Amino acid sequence: MTAPLVALTGSTGFIGRHLLTALTARGYRVRVLLRRPVELPPGISGAVVGDLARPQNMAAALSGADAVVHSAGLAHAMSGAPEDDYRSFNTEATRGLAQAAARARVRRFVFLSSIRAQSGPSAPGLLTEADAPAPTDAYGRSKLAAEEALAGIDVDYAALRPVLVYGPGQKGNMAALMRLAGTPYPLPLAGLSGRRSLVSVESLSDAIDAVLRAPGSLRRPLIVSEADPMSVPEMIGALRAGLGRRPGLLPVPRALLDAALNLTGRGELRERLAGSLVARAAGLEAMGWRAPVETRSGLAALARAGG
Repeated sequence: MTAPLVALTGSTGFIGRHLLTALTARGYRVRVLLRRPVELPPGISGAVVGDLARPQNMAAALSGADAVVHSAGLAHAMSGAPEDDYRSFNTEATRGLAQAAARARVRRFVFLSSIRAQSGPSAPGLLTEADAPAPTDAYGRSKLAAEEALAGIDVDYAALRPVLVYGPGQKGNMAALMRLAGTPYPLPLAGLSGRRSLVSVESLSDAIDAVLRAPGSLRRPLIVSEADPMSVPEMIGALRAGLGRRPGLLPVPRALLDAALNLTGRGELRERLAGSLVARAAGLEAMGWRAPVETRSGLAALARAGG
């Protein structure tokens, strides 16, 4: 029996690089869609050079494909990007690619959306797919608009909403936290009590495999999260444990920490450090999926591997 053929976008990005390896290791044939020729690792079934901004030219990329995993897009870390850019890269390119997939009779379209399609940087309660989406920035709005576009296209799809993703080569907030944990200094963060859900690239890859193999029709968003939310002090403790060190955290009054962030021009970090964003992968759990990685051990292993 021939292994399923997956067309993958975004294979040179942080998540896409891991998916390329993980899907191949799980026995899929992978065809990558690239904007420009690059050297690829062995085992790739093929590569097609094309432009997602012109998805009408995607016939060669999708010919014979059983599924599409669409991880390309304009990242949230691109702060300051105009809203029109987010809409072009994250919404319209997704719409066009999904329409091309429908014409090619691809069985399933897996879209890497984001928890930010559902929420701002923090949320007061437990998030599940049953909550009404309430994005608060251009990135989140563009991802939600892409999900809404998929709902109007005749293709079976899953819009995955991962929480903050960690793993080798990570960027943004997790990379900054890793750098903090790697310093030899005590950190004045022991008083932060907000809890956040995380998901490793290994767990995210496993969820994508589960969605690709799921029978029947999906056509819905699915949160992807590990089951054990952690506070920032707990995250730093796990990372430093992986380095064989004690947590080294000091209690500092919240008002003093807020003042220090404001004085250093990092006031925007307040909500990310102190706020909570806890999400449950209720839809995937109903399908029988459980995250294979426990966050605390995953962070420790990441630190041991050098991040």
